Amino acid sequence: MPDSSPRLSLPYIQPTQAQKHVTHNEALRLLDLLVQLRITEFDAVSPPEFPQDGSVYALGVGANGDWTGQDGRLARYSDNAWHFIDTPEGGLTTDAEKADLYVHHNGAWRRLMESLESLGVGTAADAVNRLAVASEATLLTHAGAGHQLKINKAAAGDTASLLYQTGFSGRAEMGLAGDDGFSIKVSPDGAAWTTALQLDPLTGHASGSAIQTSASDTTPGQLMRTDYGYGRGNALGPVGQTAGVPTGALVERGSNANGSYTKYADGTLLCWQSLGTQLDTTLVMGSLFSSDNEVWIFPAPFANDNIFMGASSDVVTRWCSARVVNNERGIYRQFGSSASSALSNTRLYASGRWF
Repeated sequence: MPDSSPRLSLPYIQPTQAQKHVTHNEALRLLDLLVQLRITEFDAVSPPEFPQDGSVYALGVGANGDWTGQDGRLARYSDNAWHFIDTPEGGLTTDAEKADLYVHHNGAWRRLMESLESLGVGTAADAVNRLAVASEATLLTHAGAGHQLKINKAAAGDTASLLYQTGFSGRAEMGLAGDDGFSIKVSPDGAAWTTALQLDPLTGHASGSAIQTSASDTTPGQLMRTDYGYGRGNALGPVGQTAGVPTGALVERGSNANGSYTKYADGTLLCWQSLGTQLDTTLVMGSLFSSDNEVWIFPAPFANDNIFMGASSDVVTRWCSARVVNNERGIYRQFGSSASSALSNTRLYASGRWF
C-alpha cells in the first residue's frame, strides 16, 4: 500500500500504524491548505514579522530567513510554525487581496486570463480566431476617461484591419492592408476587391476608385479632387490648359498699360481699352476729318488672328474703324464731320481665343 495519495500527496493511515490521528490530522492540514487555495503574496522572499495563522505564501527565488532553501514552494503558517509543500502543477488559486484567478504552469504562477490559448464567448474559438464572441453586441468602454482599440501588425507588409463579412465572406475592409496607407476596400463576392479610398501616410492625400482620376473624369458617384474641380478658392486665378482640358482657374482677369483682359477656362479671351483721341485737321478725307492710324497692342495675346476687333467713340459726331494686324495688335482710326479738336474717348475691344 502506498504511503500517500497520487495527486495531492495526502498521507495514508497504515494498517499497523500507531497514533493514527497524527497522519489523519496531517492529511487534513494539507487539504485545508490546497482546497480552495488562497495566496497572501506571490513571489514572496522574506517572511512577515507577524504572520497570520493559516496564511499562505507562494515563494519566489531567493527566499530568506525561515524560508531559506524553499524557493518555489508554498509556505503556510499554522500552529506557530512554517510548513512547506511543493506547488502542484496545474493548481488553481486566488489572490487573497485582488481575487484574481491564477494557475501554476511550468514552474510559475500565471494569471489565468493571461495564459489562455483561446477564449470563446457563446461560440467556439479556433487556432486562427483565438477570441470568438457570439452576441448581439460587444461593448468596449472607458475606465474613467478615453478608450482605444489597438490593432497592431509586425511589419508594413502585414495587415491590421477590420473586415466586414456577409455569411463569413468578405464585403468591406478598412485599415492597413499590406502597407501603411489607410485604405477602404469593398467586394461583391469576397474574391474581387476594389480599393475605394486610400490615404497616403506621408501627405494624407486621397486616391482610389472613389476619387476623380483626371479633370475630365465625370464618373457618377466619384468624389471631386480640389485640383480638378472648382470652388471659391480657385474659381478666379491664372487659367491653364493641357490638350484643351482646363488645368487652372475658371476666370483670369488682369490689366496693364495696354488695357484690361479676361480669360475664360474654355479659351475665350476678351480685351478692352479706353483712350483719348483727337482729330487732326490736316487729315481731310473728302468732307471728313480723320485721326492718324493708331496701333493698339492687345493687353493679352490671342492664340491666332481669328479675332473680332471693334472701336467706338463717346462723341455722337464721330465714329471709328478698326482692324486686326495679327494676334498681338490691331489698328484703329477715328473720323468726324468737323475739324473739332476736342478729345473723345475711343473705346477699343477685341475678342477671340487664348488657346
